[in-house]
Amino acid sequence: MNAGPKSPVGGDDDQVLAVMPRLAQLSNAISRGRLTEHAMKSAGVEVDRPAFSVLASVHLAGKPLRISEIAEQMQLVQPHVTRQVQQLERRGLVRRIGDPNDRRVSFIEPTDEGKAAADRYARTLIGWFTGAIAHWSEQDRADLGRLLAHFADDVTAHLATLEDT
Repeated sequence: MNAGPKSPVGGDDDQVLAVMPRLAQLSNAISRGRLTEHAMKSAGVEVDRPAFSVLASVHLAGKPLRISEIAEQMQLVQPHVTRQVQQLERRGLVRRIGDPNDRRVSFIEPTDEGKAAADRYARTLIGWFTGAIAHWSEQDRADLGRLLAHFADDVTAHLATLEDT
């Protein structure tokens, strides 16, 4: 039996291709929002998913961002981001701060309430995934964490090569 060419991830390409339908099924379940909605509800977040994505993006940035930076980061158009920021402002989850160098520009940052909501959301997601693998051995969980970090680093570095071409 021909196993196919060796894959850089350790098996052969056929093994990687065999797991793709399961990964696609998982991705579909997550992207349809069931997990996101569960985490938002558990975190007590009462905004729509697009607005929450903006909140999470600003919170994860760790610094105030311009609307244009948020739009670029999320690959959205600025008017869409502006509407989401306005919704978050009305809920008290983000605030605008002026740019001391340019009075026409403002930065968006999460309020303490916004930071707490984003943290509750993240904790809910982490708890859910932790629960999904709770029956795994301690070694398997440690290996997964190590390999996911390694995977994220390598994919990020490899994506940078796309920008160079």
